[in-house]
Amino acid sequence: MRTATPYYQKVSHATSRKDYFSTYEIEKKKVKALLKDTDKHISYMVITAHFVDSEWMLQKRVVICDVLQKCLVEWGIEDKVWTISVDNTSYNDVVVRMLKDNLAYKNSLALNSKLFHVRCCAYILNLLIQDGLSEIACIIKNVRESVKYLVAYESHRLIFSEIAKQLKLPFKKLLLDCGTRWNATYFMLSAQRDSSYTDLSKFNEVTNVISSTEYPTSNLFLSELYSIKKLLDEAHENENNYMKAMVDKMKCKFDKYWEGIHICQDDSNFDALV
Repeated sequence: MRTATPYYQKVSHATSRKDYFSTYEIEKKKVKALLKDTDKHISYMVITAHFVDSEWMLQKRVVICDVLQKCLVEWGIEDKVWTISVDNTSYNDVVVRMLKDNLAYKNSLALNSKLFHVRCCAYILNLLIQDGLSEIACIIKNVRESVKYLVAYESHRLIFSEIAKQLKLPFKKLLLDCGTRWNATYFMLSAQRDSSYTDLSKFNEVTNVISSTEYPTSNLFLSELYSIKKLLDEAHENENNYMKAMVDKMKCKFDKYWEGIHICQDDSNFDALV
């Protein structure tokens, strides 16, 4: 290194460690000041907790309640928490309930804590659509296997392209889905037919809005969620038994989620809010 850069000075481990912690404390003070500034409109925070166990394996399960409680107290924002969003697992239910009891003991929570526990909207949306798609699981499997076969070799794709030209079908890129993301399945299906799966397009739009990482979504998800509710209610009246079976599965899961966040007396009042 000295040969390439004569003026290079080696930094010791102790000096580096001291610099790291010093920088952390400086930045931490800046953020704490920002959080305490009432003129700043910050809607929410996200805390992601991981740890490496004794076997050097990355883990995600920690005593979340104690960790969050200590974190909130250390940062001086335990009286500023309105809501916590988590995915739909029983473990998270226990954690949030304990944390709510701890915070409510010293502080009054907004709306008597009715909005404290909010399940992740994007996660619930994925689950309910997966439930609906399970009604056509055999169709999805056939399409998936066909796409796998076609994209496996260039010769398969060329033959498929020639057949599409002969039938005068518009060219669409073949897409293989990912089992954990419903909209990946939607893209795979919609690439096969022109209009058969357009009923899922609204769900895809909402998923894109509430799953964005480029802007805050807390002020957007409620109105988008209500649009899904109205869509399911309307589709529930569909006379097509095939479609009704799909919608009923989705509506059952959505209604369970909706009961947990519906704080208005009726839907007409909610219409005015959104």
